[in-house]
Amino acid sequence: MSTLKDGTSKDGTPEDGMPEGGASKDGASPDGTPKEGASQGGTPKEAASQGGTSAGSTLKERLSDGLYGAGWATVKKLPEPVAAGLGRRIADLTWKRRGKSVLRLESNLARVVPDATPERLAELSKAGMRSYMRYWMESFRLPTWSKERVEREVDIKGVQHLQEGLAAGRGVVLALPHLANWDLAGVWVTRCLGVPFTTVAERLKPETLYDRFVAYRESLGMEVLPHTGGSAFGTLARRLRAGGLVCLVADRDLSASGTEVTFFGDTARMPAGPAILAQQTGAVLLPVTLWYDDTSVMRGRIHAPIDVPESGTRAEKTSEMTQALADVFATGIADHPEDWHMLQRLWLADLEERPEADAAAGTAGTERGGERGE
Repeated sequence: MSTLKDGTSKDGTPEDGMPEGGASKDGASPDGTPKEGASQGGTPKEAASQGGTSAGSTLKERLSDGLYGAGWATVKKLPEPVAAGLGRRIADLTWKRRGKSVLRLESNLARVVPDATPERLAELSKAGMRSYMRYWMESFRLPTWSKERVEREVDIKGVQHLQEGLAAGRGVVLALPHLANWDLAGVWVTRCLGVPFTTVAERLKPETLYDRFVAYRESLGMEVLPHTGGSAFGTLARRLRAGGLVCLVADRDLSASGTEVTFFGDTARMPAGPAILAQQTGAVLLPVTLWYDDTSVMRGRIHAPIDVPESGTRAEKTSEMTQALADVFATGIADHPEDWHMLQRLWLADLEERPEADAAAGTAGTERGGERGE
């Protein structure tokens, strides 16, 4: 799915040793096309280079590609308890280092839980890193999961909204934030519901890493479009007009084309793509929220449709619909803050701290196949 995270270095590799995969999570191009970095639905998003030699960048890119390759090749072969324990150990080690991604996660959680004490924020961020690494451990192993395993491990309510939209032939846009495991939700859609869908991925460096993420998602039954200019938006629109399904991670967009929303009491930007696609194609726009409980099961809810307003300009309708999405996302995140994998800057007030870096980094991805950059 399109998206991706915070804590990324100049060349796109996580500065504190974590694979990038948190929010990137979705960005949008000037034409409203959702963009993705790599990551929770996604692949780590590559941040734009802010210096350094190309040789150094190439070496780090190859190292990043090698680490992801090792993850897919090795983790999926480990016994389940060993893989889960490895994920927790990596998460706890990263949390103890107090790197940029952990500090940014705590800063974001402080907005979600404004009355939390420092001790409570620390607990939430530790749980958040464990949730984040659970996402990665699951994702590395997803290609080996059977349909029966997915059915046991995923419990989604409100599926009738999706089924009714598809049955009506209108096409459906599922929009979700970086909560829990969006890739697992995608597998549930393709394998358990038997519904293929289309998403968008931003090209990553090196090209071999991008190819890994595309092959991974395609092996799970997803159609992955490269984000190149406005072509992805046109293809998504055609899929929807044909009655198909489009899935986009849509809780972060740092580009100038992002739509401003009020989010936990302050201003942030989110992608306009989901709302514009719904307006232009007549597709049903459905927010989705996901969370983990204390078991191995990931739970979620497909919420009621967000309707296109009857009056107003396209910009006004887009603003109203994107705010409605943000409000649903906020409710889901507030209920399960530890499962929100937003390890990067999101609110405009935070972006003002580093305007030059943000201009270089651009937007975060739309899905976990590309994401976060601090």
